[in-house]
Amino acid sequence: MRMSLSMSALAACVAISAPAFANEAIISLSLDRATVIKAPANTAMVVIGNPGIADVSVQKNGVMVLTGKSFGETNMIALNDKGEMVSESWLRVRPSQRNANITVYRGGEPETYSCAPDCQPTVSLGDAQKFFDRVGGQTGARNGFAQGAAPAGPQK
Repeated sequence: MRMSLSMSALAACVAISAPAFANEAIISLSLDRATVIKAPANTAMVVIGNPGIADVSVQKNGVMVLTGKSFGETNMIALNDKGEMVSESWLRVRPSQRNANITVYRGGEPETYSCAPDCQPTVSLGDAQKFFDRVGGQTGARNGFAQGAAPAGPQK
């Protein structure tokens, strides 16, 4: 009898702790890749629970562009013009299936290289901080040049 009470209590705890999103749609996203989906009918605003994990851009034609920003899971809520929830979805960001990146460990410190077709340094979550900052800084500076920003002068 004591065991059946424990099993019943365990089952009740599992039911209580089951995530609220269990019955909602799960949308799988790849890190750093855009996915296009149709917004639910009557959507006026979309909210992302953790914008560090995923981002959304709602277009005027009812199309939403979702982008995986970081590994993990978060929710997305669509609201109508009265602020009422139209739908809720769960967003799951995973590594890309078509990932051409390799990780090199230098002295135990990870560095990521994109090898499609030639290997070049790229920033990735989990890279050593020094490598991440150096490559990220170079990438940011290059993007700034492309957008017409003046190059920074020599460091003194």
